[in-house]
Amino acid sequence: MAIIDCPSCNKKVSDKAKECSHCQQSLIDIDNDKIKQLQRIARLKQSQSLMNFSFIAMLLFCGGFLMLFWRDTLPNSLEYILSVSATIIGFILYIVTRVRILFLKRSK
Repeated sequence: MAIIDCPSCNKKVSDKAKECSHCQQSLIDIDNDKIKQLQRIARLKQSQSLMNFSFIAMLLFCGGFLMLFWRDTLPNSLEYILSVSATIIGFILYIVTRVRILFLKRSK
């Protein structure tokens, strides 16, 4: 008995299993075309998830930046600390997410 990756969700399953215990994908009559199609769908889902995360990080960055300059927050106030923190965290998360997207696209 060997452990293989499910072609649909890429989680570990037994090669003797009739279906994946994680995503309930049937593993009985899967040919190479079906495996490639399932892998392409999984990659698209992962790409979409990363794009959504990237958008949320950009909103966090822009929200912190706009709060910092539109509200004229005083240095060392709670608003100032929150807006600077949101700007820095949003920027870092955005860069990390874009790098992950780049690696995902290069791993084709």
